[in-house]
Amino acid sequence: MAPPLTDAPLPDALTGHWVDTKAPKRLRPYLKLARIERPIGWQLLLLPCWWSAGLAAIAAGLPFPNLWHCLLFLIGAVVMRAAGSTFNDIVDRKLDAQVARTRGRPLPSGQVSAKAAALFMVGLSLVGLMVLLQFNRFTVIAGIASLAIVAIYPFMKRITNMPQFVLGLAFSWGGLVGWSAVFGRLDPPAYLIYAAAVFWTIGYDTIYAMQDIEDDVIAGIKSSARYFGAFTQQAVGICYGATIALAGVAAWLAGAGFVAFIGLGLFALHLGWQVYSIAGADGRNALMLFRSNWNAGLILAAGFALDALVSFVF
Repeated sequence: MAPPLTDAPLPDALTGHWVDTKAPKRLRPYLKLARIERPIGWQLLLLPCWWSAGLAAIAAGLPFPNLWHCLLFLIGAVVMRAAGSTFNDIVDRKLDAQVARTRGRPLPSGQVSAKAAALFMVGLSLVGLMVLLQFNRFTVIAGIASLAIVAIYPFMKRITNMPQFVLGLAFSWGGLVGWSAVFGRLDPPAYLIYAAAVFWTIGYDTIYAMQDIEDDVIAGIKSSARYFGAFTQQAVGICYGATIALAGVAAWLAGAGFVAFIGLGLFALHLGWQVYSIAGADGRNALMLFRSNWNAGLILAAGFALDALVSFVF
């Protein structure tokens, strides 16, 4: 089977994205390796940072989250998601070749060599380090510590039925650093919003994994969607319920007011809609539900940010 053209969009990419239509053809495989045309990854990595930054603003009596920090989190999320995805693809290139949705990716299709991908990953990591060094020492150490989890994640789908849990530990790290960037330490609200994000990640990535169940069985890839099977809807509901409960306690301990809890309520409604919609969802609908978590997470982030402003003004 011949490798696909470099301008051929991947199955889970956004339709008509500039990477597939306007980017120079020589750069497209690297942009795809970085998942630039699939922004939901960096968006989901970013949101726990913004949640935590919002809670920190409430606790510190600030009118809004530190905007410089939020910008750094945005840049860091894009870059480090790209570096992490590249590392994941290097490790998984043989498995990806056995799954219909992933066999067209740059590494398994032969568009990029493993050596070139490794050099690309190092460059991205150096940019990420430059971003991290803008924060206080505690946050720099905390950020570096997250790399241990990132390093083991690609291997988890080979040895555990719940690789989504390890993904959650990595993707939710922003729940810690958003708080530590303000206070230079960790407090109960940070730990709780981190735990909330972990459960949220398990939930949404289980929905994402529903796309690949048949191919995963053939390739021997483990996932929570395979593990939960007929009880996937209930399992995601439990994960999302834990997310809401933990986020609520985190907000309460941070001294949040009614606006934050309005945001939390709207967030809960969105997650409830996702759980309801899982029943009978095919691969296309599962991808749609997964992507909708960007909107869900923004609702909660906005609730925390607006609560900080309201509390400061009144």
